[in-house]
Amino acid sequence: MPDPNLKFEYMAPVLRLETGLKQHYVPIPLEISDVLVAAGTRRVMATLNGYTLSRGIQGRKDGEKYLMLGRPILREMGANYGDMVTVALEPDPEPDRIELCDEFQAALDQDPEAAARYFSFSPGQQRGLAYFVNGAKREQTRVSRALEIAKKLRTHTLHGDQ
Repeated sequence: MPDPNLKFEYMAPVLRLETGLKQHYVPIPLEISDVLVAAGTRRVMATLNGYTLSRGIQGRKDGEKYLMLGRPILREMGANYGDMVTVALEPDPEPDRIELCDEFQAALDQDPEAAARYFSFSPGQQRGLAYFVNGAKREQTRVSRALEIAKKLRTHTLHGDQ
């Protein structure tokens, strides 16, 4: 159970990774990340300029820890690259909780074999598949992706399956 006393608030700039996908992120100060990591915290509830979301603590090779942000989140927050934002962090009380969109839940409900395989995966693997389906803007695309993933789960044809 996460320590309810681990709560932090600070100001940080919105930065961008210079390699790879060049995603936006907010750094976590070393003194805060050290405490969170020592407590075994891997996911946090982050409130950025009043916008709350669950995020995994990411790390760079140089030891810096950060929270990854996408453009839709920045729009919701009303922030841009270089802006200073107010960050409040606390351990996520349900770090393994994964929200499934209705379309993906329905596909898994209708395909017990796919559902059994999906729920046998680690929370990180489940989160990745859910993110792929949930991330579609249009309902039709979410339905298509949900059915595609369910079929690949059932037939063991996901990327990396042997």
